Amino acid sequence: MKDTFKLGNHEFTSRFILGSGKYSLDLIKAAVENAGAQIITLALRRATTGNVANILDYIPKGVTLLPNTSGARNAEEAARIARLAREVGCGDFIKIECIRDSKYLLPDNYETAKATEILAKEGFVVMPYMYPDLNAARDMANAGAACIMPLGAPIGTNKGLATKEFIRILIDEIDLPVIVDAGIGKPSQACEAMEMGAAAVMANTAIATAGDVPAMAEAFKYAIAAGRAAYLAGTGRVLETGAAASSPLTGFLAD
Repeated sequence: MKDTFKLGNHEFTSRFILGSGKYSLDLIKAAVENAGAQIITLALRRATTGNVANILDYIPKGVTLLPNTSGARNAEEAARIARLAREVGCGDFIKIECIRDSKYLLPDNYETAKATEILAKEGFVVMPYMYPDLNAARDMANAGAACIMPLGAPIGTNKGLATKEFIRILIDEIDLPVIVDAGIGKPSQACEAMEMGAAAVMANTAIATAGDVPAMAEAFKYAIAAGRAAYLAGTGRVLETGAAASSPLTGFLAD
């Protein structure tokens, strides 16, 4: 069977969502193609008109646009940005970011849940970026979210799965795709998230700041695919104490 996941009524085969926030525009097309990504995020301020370079001109055809509400501090501001994104032709997907904290850039789960409810009622495919808290995730699911996007570590830090155990709880308890977002710094960390059962991984800084952007995008693609394959195969047991021979021991060799 084809291994896909759904967001709203849309089906995807790639489980790699590419962030575009830190790229030079001339590298975006190469990054998307090497990543095999079918979804790419963008901030509304990068979708411009007139004589200013427009990110939309650098994204390959057929890739789903995921505008975010970067800069929104509350649900009202997030909803306004989402509506503007739809008006300029970015479609119905929206990644909710409600961030009041300017030091750690941690999402405000309460305002995010409010924005999710508002925009889901308006027909958006709402993808909320959130701190991995089970009760907040349930509120967002009940509000109409298409998925849950918990942070792995503070945004832009490349620290990996600092919130691993909390993300595992969401995967076990929330009946929606769980997409690990923010903080993933290495392909191996993306692989680990997929082995846990995450539906997809989003990465931006780790690729945008790499020495070779297209090559790192490709490395993430393979790591995410490997992690997904391992999850589907079922990872082997872990022994907390002792050891177990990988081959049967029927006796020792005699002289």
